[in-house]
Amino acid sequence: MYESGHFAALWEKLAKRLGLTTEFIAYQGKDDVLPNIPSWRRGVQADMIEERLKKDSEHRIKAVCVVHNETSTGVTSDIVAVRRAITAANHPALLMVDTISGLASADYRHDEWNVDVSISGSQKGLMLPPGLGFNALSPRALEASKTAKLPRAFWAWDEMLEINQTGYWPSTPNTNLLYGLSESLDMLAAEGLANVFARHQRWSAGVRAGVEAWGLPIQCADANVYSPILTGVVMPAGVDADAVRRLIWERFDMSLGTGSARSRGACSASVTSASRTT
Repeated sequence: MYESGHFAALWEKLAKRLGLTTEFIAYQGKDDVLPNIPSWRRGVQADMIEERLKKDSEHRIKAVCVVHNETSTGVTSDIVAVRRAITAANHPALLMVDTISGLASADYRHDEWNVDVSISGSQKGLMLPPGLGFNALSPRALEASKTAKLPRAFWAWDEMLEINQTGYWPSTPNTNLLYGLSESLDMLAAEGLANVFARHQRWSAGVRAGVEAWGLPIQCADANVYSPILTGVVMPAGVDADAVRRLIWERFDMSLGTGSARSRGACSASVTSASRTT
């Protein structure tokens, strides 16, 4: 598992609670802006994953887990590079990707990028309230699930796949959100995904230009992986980001996201740059 921010850390915590043995790797370089969490300013370093997998000659590692778009940092990682690293290492590990805040806002291609498990939700680019979760699965992932020994509930796909053949769901479906999903997909199709992605890129570039004009650092330190979906803003030393957020709320009636976990107080976390739901 690669630590690229708060949500990657939450996946690692979840894995441990399920009884899995995890190995967390992260960028180790120096950083003058956020010296305590340099890995939270850069995307996934695919070469580190390749190097680690090459050392696993017994293939004890079963999966590589990464976050596509880190909402806590404003970083969109290169998933193609991660798949390329796994292939270069000649390793059978599954590739599992959280694209909860990336789907429908930034380019993401489950099949074309050879991802084994993609996870997303309804509350971000799909413009709905929270309540729907999505899994996209490769044949390799389905085969692996048949022999997996760990306890499962939400991840037990067999019952879902069986009843899906008749168009139904094994438990009570969130029908109202499914109607909303149908509408949001129509809206995305009408605009065209290429236009949606271009709009996010254009608006996020405008937000970053404003932040840079203020003289504030952007949390993402690598321009190649700037998120088109949100922008993290780092406060100057001695300035409490929560106090700044509160002032903006009181004076301008504008709500900004807070810094997550280890970046709390140092970052104004996120200015959402392009979501229709903001």
